[in-house]
Amino acid sequence: MLRLTRRIASKAPRAAIATTLFAALTLISGVHAGMAATFAYVGNADSNDISVFKMTAGGEMTPVQTAAFKGVDKPGSSTPLAVTPDHRVLIAGVRSQPFQAVSFAIDPQTGQLSHIGNGPLADSMANIAIDHSGKFLFSASYGGNKVALNPLGANGVAGDPKQVIPTGLNAHAFLPSPDNRFAFATNLGSDQVLAFAFDAATGSLTPSDPPAHKVPEKSGPRHFVFHPNGKFVYLLHELNGDVAAFAYEAKSGAWDEIQRTTALPEGFSGKPSDKKPWAADIHITPDGRFLYASERTTHTLAAYKVDAASGKLTAIGSVPTEKQPRGFNIDSSGRYLAAVGELSDSMTVYAIDQSSGALGKPKSYPTGKKPNWVEFLDLP
Repeated sequence: MLRLTRRIASKAPRAAIATTLFAALTLISGVHAGMAATFAYVGNADSNDISVFKMTAGGEMTPVQTAAFKGVDKPGSSTPLAVTPDHRVLIAGVRSQPFQAVSFAIDPQTGQLSHIGNGPLADSMANIAIDHSGKFLFSASYGGNKVALNPLGANGVAGDPKQVIPTGLNAHAFLPSPDNRFAFATNLGSDQVLAFAFDAATGSLTPSDPPAHKVPEKSGPRHFVFHPNGKFVYLLHELNGDVAAFAYEAKSGAWDEIQRTTALPEGFSGKPSDKKPWAADIHITPDGRFLYASERTTHTLAAYKVDAASGKLTAIGSVPTEKQPRGFNIDSSGRYLAAVGELSDSMTVYAIDQSSGALGKPKSYPTGKKPNWVEFLDLP
């Protein structure tokens, strides 16, 4: 018995090592297999489809699918996208008649899209967003000067508009507050941001008091983003390239401007007359440390450091990007930024330096025609 024990013991180290190595490799492969996969969805206006990419941990993109819109014949001017909070449904806004929201089911394993159905929109909507309960679709019409609220069915398809609200000129973005108690709409042509109290239980919007926040004349407020801590909001102005920082009061929904800077690259003169500012999109990293804005006239991305205590911005600099960068977004890790060019029909992915916020190591990928919107999604 003793000899047998010794024999087993003498072989035990090698057996244990082999077992440990096998278990470690299995664990590692299991962790990687079970880790969330990251996908990027690009809305293409002229080809009426969505380019689906899978992104590796190193930021490389692999084409997965081109999902065409069903029941849509003519191209629109842009293709806004929104994903439900449960990551089950992606909705695309169609800006050609009949105006509609096209809903796709998202496969949790492959990231691929399957058409579910189409729902009516109140007009040609430049922007769509889903409230944090996942039950309502916000939309804003630039040409129709209105915002609307549609209920979403259990399958993620939009029902008939529940509310359609006239606004000032050129409503552009319409988003809920982080706590879902308010909704805000930019009016690019009237230089104001409208404020509404939002009841997610009944799906109703009522004007706040005061109902609007004015910004400088002819600045053209376009897109905005909340800081992850909920204490600040950043507003990009299309017509003068301004980026304004506001302190946000969650209880009342009030905006209080604390800083104004620019998304225009150093040396921009605005001459000749056709070279006017034309800012487009704005996003912040999930950790709230860096903010980025796109500018279409100069085909650039501007970067800023964000002070978490004050909310104020410090410019990092601008980098060249895709031609006419109407849309871009940042992945959930905050390590990569993907920008698309309406006139280049491609997407460039940048690595975000985690200490400085600078954008580097760009790599481009072909998309559909006239890409203008990017959504990142982690699955499962």
